[in-house]
Amino acid sequence: MTIYVDHTHLGRHVTGLERVTLELFSRSALAPLDVVPVTARGSRQMILRQTFRLPLRLATSSSLLLCPGFPPSPLLRPFAARVLPYIHDIFLLSRPADLNLRARLYMAAPFRLALRRYPRFLTNSNDTREKLAAHCRPDAAITLYRPPVRNVFGLNADGRADRQDHRRDHRRTLRLVALGTVEPRKNFLAAAKIAAALRSLECPNVTLDILGRRGWGEDWDILKSLPGVTLHGYRPDDRVRALLTEADIFICTSHEEGLGLPLLEAQYAGLPIVAPDAAIFREVLGQSGIFVDPSEPKTAATTITGMLADGAWRSRYVALGTENLARWNALARADRDAVVTLIARLARDGAPAPAPHRADRIAEH
Repeated sequence: MTIYVDHTHLGRHVTGLERVTLELFSRSALAPLDVVPVTARGSRQMILRQTFRLPLRLATSSSLLLCPGFPPSPLLRPFAARVLPYIHDIFLLSRPADLNLRARLYMAAPFRLALRRYPRFLTNSNDTREKLAAHCRPDAAITLYRPPVRNVFGLNADGRADRQDHRRDHRRTLRLVALGTVEPRKNFLAAAKIAAALRSLECPNVTLDILGRRGWGEDWDILKSLPGVTLHGYRPDDRVRALLTEADIFICTSHEEGLGLPLLEAQYAGLPIVAPDAAIFREVLGQSGIFVDPSEPKTAATTITGMLADGAWRSRYVALGTENLARWNALARADRDAVVTLIARLARDGAPAPAPHRADRIAEH
């Protein structure tokens, strides 16, 4: 049985969706399985191949299809037993107000249909798996496939623990950095409010650097008018590396994430990670996170200044980040072995539907 993998969404800006596809669904990641990537050039060709070419391939063969990017086309529904979607998050259902028109029309409806009809899924976290289970069919099998976190930006924590706090007129300077597409779901406006609250406390020289392309909505225009906020847009890896190295704290204030890969990647720089106090961020960061309520900027700022009161805070978070990356990558290695075994079995046995035992659908893998 041929194992196709949908790579038609690759070749654009490399965001979390593309990085996970490259990390988990490349030929090397799935070796020794013999997978055949299906690629595309440009959005038009991507849509045509996702909508028509992939269903045609399954209609004319007994092949298996892995879908790590966009939701499967509705035309793939008759072949659902031979399609294995990878679910990054469920915000297409949970936060419809944060979607642009293209996402509503092209992604949300096929996603909803796939969740109701497909017999099995791969997913990136326990939190996504539990949320997914509430929307899919009762007998669906959901298998964890957490991505390993590589040092994609070439970061280095050497010297961070010994870095001295800069002073300007006897006032502390603090550089916050955030990463992601500037659109409503990322909620960068909350990060800017936390930075402003910090300036009203004991850190009047706080700045916020945001790395990420301009998305839809009004957030970009609002942010660029705020004091201390710099929008850098999409930048090459060397510029990302420089800004993460210069930063003091990485901050995330997203309304919802399926994983939050940049939080883990930033730990290679030894940065403390401030994140919302939600299940997914506690799962990803474990004991290494600084958890806040983004809707309460003053309280969040007080939590951050409390962390800064520890004279050894830099060395503490360098060590915690190193430990957390080791923990996460060990989980990812175990997931990878289980998923390769699963795909090999599906290819060998012709992808039969899973047995209808609800208790097994969210079992650990």
